[in-house]
Amino acid sequence: MRDFNEHTITQAVVDRFAETPDPRLKAVLTSLVRHLHDFVRDVDLTFEEWQAGIAFLTRTGQLCDQHRQEFILLSDTLGVSMLVDAINHRMPEGATETTVLGPFYVEEAPERPNGADIAGPLEGTPLLVTGSVASADGRPLAGATVDVWHADDDGSYDVQQLDALGGLAGRAQFRTDAQGRFHFWSVMPAWYPIPADGPVGEMLNATSRHPNRPAHVHFMIAAPGYETLITHVFASDSPWLESDAVFGVKTSLIADFAEHPAGPAPDGRAMERPFRHLSYDFGLKAA
Repeated sequence: MRDFNEHTITQAVVDRFAETPDPRLKAVLTSLVRHLHDFVRDVDLTFEEWQAGIAFLTRTGQLCDQHRQEFILLSDTLGVSMLVDAINHRMPEGATETTVLGPFYVEEAPERPNGADIAGPLEGTPLLVTGSVASADGRPLAGATVDVWHADDDGSYDVQQLDALGGLAGRAQFRTDAQGRFHFWSVMPAWYPIPADGPVGEMLNATSRHPNRPAHVHFMIAAPGYETLITHVFASDSPWLESDAVFGVKTSLIADFAEHPAGPAPDGRAMERPFRHLSYDFGLKAA
């Protein structure tokens, strides 16, 4: 068949996938083509708009490296990340809700002992984080891996300022003890705008959207026999909880980062200045 037009081209492309060996790949590509072609017809896409879209996606890819993932940021701000998350994480009672991974996760976070201070050169109000990891039905999980990372008190992540910091800070990996508990010190993170100096920022500006996220700490928790949990815990006194730029806030993930005066901390550390304390218990869904 040849001489395709706006009405016949879609089926022709779908037919080209007829011999795809992987049935799931065939289903995904077929649906993608149908929806993409329907979108182009629906908006009567102009040649100039098509070129602008190609240029936008090209620049998005060019900004991606080991420290920045502009495509994840685009997915986040379009709500796709949270949609995929919702479809893939229908949680039972007792399991902690999930949210987006975000663009600042790195795999090489150092493993630290419980009680360590991971702030490094970061300055700000000291923050004690205490928590526990259990199964959805409440059984403590010993030896679970707890990856944590967060912004500093200016709203920047370590990977955005590696030269100034001299390396990673405000992130680490811990293991739960025999009772499934973990704890560490760092500094209180601030709310922050997502990186807006690239294509995603241009999209937000063009649509009169703000780029801000409420203050939070990221957690990735893994244990054998359980689904890996990717989530945040948000500070209840932070702005932007109702309009998070990446649609990641869930009520169950909002918690008090309690203010404390100078004095003994819950872990026994003597604090010479005021500090804050987040305590949160996580539940994992069985695999």
